Amino acid sequence: MKALILGLDGATFTVLDPLIADGVMPALGSLMGSGTKAILKSVVPPLTPPAWTSLMTGRTPGNHGVFDFFRRESADNHHIRFTNFQDIGSETIWSIAARHQKKVTSLNFPLMYPPPEVPGFIVPGWIPWKLMRLACHPEGLVNEFDNLPDFNLRELAIDIELEDKAIEGCPEDEYVDWVKLHARREENWFKIFEYLMQKDECELMAVLFDGVDKLQHLCWRFVDPAFAHTLTTERDRRIREACLDYFRRLDQLIGRIIELVGPETRIFVVSDHGFGPTFEVFNVNAWLEKNGYLTWSGSNHAEHGDAMIGVGHVARHTFELDWSKTKAFATTPTSNGIFINSGDDRGLADSEYYPFISELSARLLEVRDPDSGEPIVTKIWTRDEAFSGPFKPLAPDLTLATRDGGLVSILPNSEILTRRDQIAGAHRPEGVFIASGPGIRPGATAEELSIVDVAPTVLYTLGIEVPEDLDGKVPERIFEADALADDPIKVGGRTVYKAAEWQSPKTETQLTSDEEARLIARMRELGYME
Repeated sequence: MKALILGLDGATFTVLDPLIADGVMPALGSLMGSGTKAILKSVVPPLTPPAWTSLMTGRTPGNHGVFDFFRRESADNHHIRFTNFQDIGSETIWSIAARHQKKVTSLNFPLMYPPPEVPGFIVPGWIPWKLMRLACHPEGLVNEFDNLPDFNLRELAIDIELEDKAIEGCPEDEYVDWVKLHARREENWFKIFEYLMQKDECELMAVLFDGVDKLQHLCWRFVDPAFAHTLTTERDRRIREACLDYFRRLDQLIGRIIELVGPETRIFVVSDHGFGPTFEVFNVNAWLEKNGYLTWSGSNHAEHGDAMIGVGHVARHTFELDWSKTKAFATTPTSNGIFINSGDDRGLADSEYYPFISELSARLLEVRDPDSGEPIVTKIWTRDEAFSGPFKPLAPDLTLATRDGGLVSILPNSEILTRRDQIAGAHRPEGVFIASGPGIRPGATAEELSIVDVAPTVLYTLGIEVPEDLDGKVPERIFEADALADDPIKVGGRTVYKAAEWQSPKTETQLTSDEEARLIARMRELGYME
């Protein structure tokens, strides 16, 4: 049997269910009616790179080693860089399928550069367009797309110069152009999928549409029915209609994909996390400084940060903190993680580590909104709790959840809590899962699944024994009893860790400073950084 993973980055039933009910997404509604739906619980934190990596590996972040868009060079090194495919410490479904003589098509998934050299086709996501011709597998694949009708490579990839024309500074009168741009990007990804299906149909097919996430970050109040009453101007209505048109066009693509793969393919619609509103920003390093846990060096940290480009802009702490006096700091604005600076010649002795994280956690949970008195930080995971596994030393010591699901800011600030000018969208742990096809229960709603359950379920669909060391398992409750009886779930040997024949031999993966700057700018526009 063939399997299709249809990724909708950031999709949430909060938005999809009303769109289906209103007739905006009939193809997705039909798919849902013919199959089983469930909440898909994301990882900690519910962030794009670790979540999609968990879906691709069936492993938790502590076991696959991806915690953020960025990665520390080592547990003892404060320097960071962008995460890439070679940082994934667990075998992916792409290589597992390849080892079992299955061909793979994987389109627009993050952390797929440099691409694994599996039989089939890899077109990574989150790649600057100038690198696209080098980033795909097999070599020269992108050249074949030049003849696709109305295909635009620059719109397919990350091109900040192009996107700046749509949303420079994110003014609301440019939102419609922004939304239309992402509708066109989804169509470009569909054209590639359709072309590759005709070229050489694979047993494992996967395409990720990421505009859902992007729209919801910026346009949450225009897509969430709970905020419909706030849309009072003609401009509000134009933006709302542009968002609805995006979802209509996306649904049309979903319908065409369903037709392309045929009724004998098992389809899995999944998201890496869900979404909800965010209305404030917790300035975590400002709080740490105010409470004596963090000390800036004598350099003028408040001035030269905005002039930095690339990872250097994010990793400002590597040269602006007084490490001898700093006990805790937030490294990046994307993972809501706090690191403890313990060890010889550092702010905290190793023997003080566990008492200190208890103290710090307790004090963070006491942070209150000065107006309402409500707690700002609602939950804290220690590294031991959230990231058990061989890569735990690279993980944040504490990971925070804020009351509105928003991301923290690592920048210096005179205020601990700042209000947003407009309600935006932020990640939530509850994503979506919809399965349809042979053997799937029709019209059913299942209990909550974990994102690590997707990989074993896909492998089972492909007739591959589920590796015994996966953290997820095949959820029997989504299948009809007869299907399981005819095709029992089989558990096999362990995954192959970094098998050389399935990993890309390319080692030159570092982006240029200009490319880093473009990715950073892109992430800031999308709401991943404050």
